[in-house]
Amino acid sequence: MSIAQQVAADTAFPISAGQFGAARAEAARSGRPLLNVLDEQLGLPAQDFVRRLAHTVHYPVLDAHALRSLTPAFDLVPYAEAFAHDCLVLRNAGGQLYLVLADPFAPDLVAWAEGRLDRPFTPALVAAADLAALLAHHEDQLRAMDAMVLSETAPDRSAEEIEDLSLKAISEDSSPVVKLVRSTLYDALKSGASDVHLETGATGLAIKYRIDGVLSAVGNAAGQDTAEQVISRIKVLAELDISERRVPQDGRFKVAVRGREVDFRVSIMPSVFGEDAVLRVLDKQTLSDQMQGLRLDSLGFDADSMAMLRRMAREPYGMILVTGPTGSGKTTTLYAALSEVNTGLDKIITIEDPVEYHLPGVLQIPVNEKKGLTFARGLRSVLRHDPDKIMVGEIRDPETAQIAVQSALTGHLVFTTVHANNVFDVLGRFVHMGVDVYSFVAALNGISAQRLVRQICSHCAELYVPSAELLAESRLAADAVAGFDFRIGRGCEHCRGSGYRGRIAIAEILLLNDELRELILERAPIRQLKEAARRNGVRFLRDAALELVRKGQSTLQEINRVTFVA
Repeated sequence: MSIAQQVAADTAFPISAGQFGAARAEAARSGRPLLNVLDEQLGLPAQDFVRRLAHTVHYPVLDAHALRSLTPAFDLVPYAEAFAHDCLVLRNAGGQLYLVLADPFAPDLVAWAEGRLDRPFTPALVAAADLAALLAHHEDQLRAMDAMVLSETAPDRSAEEIEDLSLKAISEDSSPVVKLVRSTLYDALKSGASDVHLETGATGLAIKYRIDGVLSAVGNAAGQDTAEQVISRIKVLAELDISERRVPQDGRFKVAVRGREVDFRVSIMPSVFGEDAVLRVLDKQTLSDQMQGLRLDSLGFDADSMAMLRRMAREPYGMILVTGPTGSGKTTTLYAALSEVNTGLDKIITIEDPVEYHLPGVLQIPVNEKKGLTFARGLRSVLRHDPDKIMVGEIRDPETAQIAVQSALTGHLVFTTVHANNVFDVLGRFVHMGVDVYSFVAALNGISAQRLVRQICSHCAELYVPSAELLAESRLAADAVAGFDFRIGRGCEHCRGSGYRGRIAIAEILLLNDELRELILERAPIRQLKEAARRNGVRFLRDAALELVRKGQSTLQEINRVTFVA
């Protein structure tokens, strides 16, 4: 039986004129859609209501099974347009088109479809819940930017605030520039990007996302005028000076997506072709959800590294330093350590820029340099608030470094981060900031240098034999990798064709003992410090990364990108 014949086979009787009249009167009085009023007054199960409605308006009915046999015709009506009109255009295996809708009373919907499509189609009814589920399913498969056509001369509604990043809101926006910005942010959030890069070049704007620590190009917008308007739109959202194009600017703004607020931290930088913008995504609700039950073992650290981190975090006083480049998971590691020691018996205070996650039972203070609340000033005030454990988001200046060291020396346990390449570079950073070496060494419990390494996608992983050139580039002899389980991801829909999905933390942890403290005070050479550290069980970052390759969790190409090939 064809889909069109389902109406004839249906034994349901049509809705009476009296029932229609009562529903129309109530809809006019209350201002509600006729379909909703009719559904409410008849009080039928969803599928029975759809069958009776279809018998009345002489449309075929599509159930969930029939919908699965059809494919979307987004080449004819893009998803954003279909979403805005609350319908979908589907085709069967023979190429016949169906306009799938839930409300046959929607004003001018069929007329719009007739004008939009240049070929015959059959209107078909579905339950509202089935249509909503179908739209949601295809929304997860599409990017908002895919359906966009830019017009360089369209006006920019810069003064309007972004309130909603749904595809419906994007499709309803008449300004291509505003639509491009909304679509870019929407797709970035759906892709799990940590940063959005908008780069102005000679021919226009390049759009890139940082996903799993790696930049990937996702789109372009032609024309320098378009690039300038997009950057201006970002400035307006972040309340920056749109007339100033010669100096860097920093700001932030919020958007609403799927019922939650997401923060974007904005950095504008002048370039030879105009200006570039980088937007850091701060999705606090998602991060807070991920923080529920967060522990060090959930970050992927090996057993030895976790044991050493926990040992440092459970000391009664002193300083714990976590170091690494931006985006290496330093703050997440500190939060995981704080979560494990947060028993409610100690006063824990953090000072951060910004506060990325919310921890229950912890006083968290955001830095506000415009108002004079710097790390150093905030840390001084924190010490008067009777803390037991303190987390300083980052040590950036000599004053903060001095106060943090003094706090650790006076009975507080201080968790903090600093930018350095490895555990030994940290020592030079503090000396360079003018901190007394003896005080620093006395306060320091240990240092953890960490990186995030991309894992091979489990859906497309396959065995792999590395070339002799790759082994030589990695400084590895063939006999040294005899027991390695080399794998590589061939690329699939789960990993966006990259071959990698997700990241895992590796660490180089130095616990200070008397031997190491004496060597540091004596200003011993780095080579001597490394030898002593290795004798004391320190596993360096390169060794930890090679262990992931040996287990088939990552690749030589990835660890060569992340760690230094000695």
